[in-house]
Amino acid sequence: MSNRRTFLKQSGLAGASLVSASVWGGACAGTGKAADDHLAHIRAQAEKPHTQHFNMSGYAAPPIETVRIGFIGVGNRGSAAVERMSYIQGVAINAICDVRPEKAEAAKERIKRPGHEAALYTETDEAWKMVCNRDDIDLVYIATHWKLHAPMALYAMEQGKHVALEIPAATTVEDCWKLVETSEKTKRHCVILENCCYDFFELLTLNMVRQGFFGELIHGEGAYIHDILDSLVDPEKRYDYWRLEENTRRNGNLYPTHGLGPICQAMDINRGDRLVYMTSMASNDFMLGPLAEEAAAKNPDLRKHIGPTFRGNMNTSTIRTEKGRTIMLQHDVSSPRPYSRIHLLSGTKATAQKYPLPGRIATGHEGWIDETGFAQLEAQYTPPIVRKIGELAKKVGGHGGMDFLMDWRLIDCLRNGLPVDMDVYDAATWSVIAPLSEWSVANRSAPIDLPDFTNGAWKTNQPVDITLEKGGTTDVTLI
Repeated sequence: MSNRRTFLKQSGLAGASLVSASVWGGACAGTGKAADDHLAHIRAQAEKPHTQHFNMSGYAAPPIETVRIGFIGVGNRGSAAVERMSYIQGVAINAICDVRPEKAEAAKERIKRPGHEAALYTETDEAWKMVCNRDDIDLVYIATHWKLHAPMALYAMEQGKHVALEIPAATTVEDCWKLVETSEKTKRHCVILENCCYDFFELLTLNMVRQGFFGELIHGEGAYIHDILDSLVDPEKRYDYWRLEENTRRNGNLYPTHGLGPICQAMDINRGDRLVYMTSMASNDFMLGPLAEEAAAKNPDLRKHIGPTFRGNMNTSTIRTEKGRTIMLQHDVSSPRPYSRIHLLSGTKATAQKYPLPGRIATGHEGWIDETGFAQLEAQYTPPIVRKIGELAKKVGGHGGMDFLMDWRLIDCLRNGLPVDMDVYDAATWSVIAPLSEWSVANRSAPIDLPDFTNGAWKTNQPVDITLEKGGTTDVTLI
């Protein structure tokens, strides 16, 4: 069976111009000239000038009556997406690609509704490119490991395809810029699959922000606190130990978008406000290093996947916006803590917070609104997308239904020719936090400016439309 490195070589990605210089080895090394060059490259790319070719914010591509999808990477999230998409009318699943034939076969078996003719692409030279090259594909859905997200999305857009790619959209500043420039030049959507923007509490609070319940937003907090430590050295959990490599070659806030995405939507980032600069601080690593050494002693082959630096247990990053708001982001996937994305919104009139406790809202320092009061707020402020398809989404599933809401909304936008909720500027802005945090951590938490991927268009771009006044016509069939 081909491993990841063979797949890279076969697909033409190894050494190709699509892949940035910061790959698995030297450029990400923890010490020495290679590390200095890597950090200097981050800073240079963050300061890169940009002339907007076309404003993709609010862009409505021509409607597609039947959205023909090709899936690339179906080992975990991708296979679940195949099943979810198969329920949605106006969708045709035409291709499934994975480097492991058994995963592609298993994903095809998850198709629930008849009428899909999914061809399988496995273990052939440039297999994923063959999917992108097909004339009967409108949307390429990418759920591979992180390093392949941007290269595959770039190639797919260049072949005239819209793309939806798992988080993060890119792992380097350079690739964030490439995604923006390619989306603008091709006028193809580049949608980051940030499912947490469709969680029910996040959607509720977003609608409450739009209705003025919180007054003016002042501060937000988000996180990815999720103990996945043991899975990093488990060959059955992380294909070819790709996430172990990420966590032992980079030290920063590596997975920022779950917490950041919903906050950015609430604050209208890239649509009335923008992220200006950030700082990042990391603790020492107290757990991953010892675990990796213990695992490598039992499995010497594992050692080649362990890099020269270990991500600290806890990373805390802080961001300031153009309007003077602040955001705190945390990342910890090693410590034995309850799962939390935090999701805190603090305004001049009210505060909301979820995780690790259930969602709650307060309008003063006296305490949280009781269950009866919260239920009344839900009844008043639940947004149209949840009223229309929320219960159905819970039945289909996917992290409580938010995955299905995300997929349904994407298809409904493409079928009705509507602007997507999360465009390429969101994909770049939310993802760029990770490499910039690496630079800040390595420079004693010094501040670093965030690129304005919109080239100033944030001043006039319109907020995400969650009213469903347009669209909402796509049906779902459960079998």
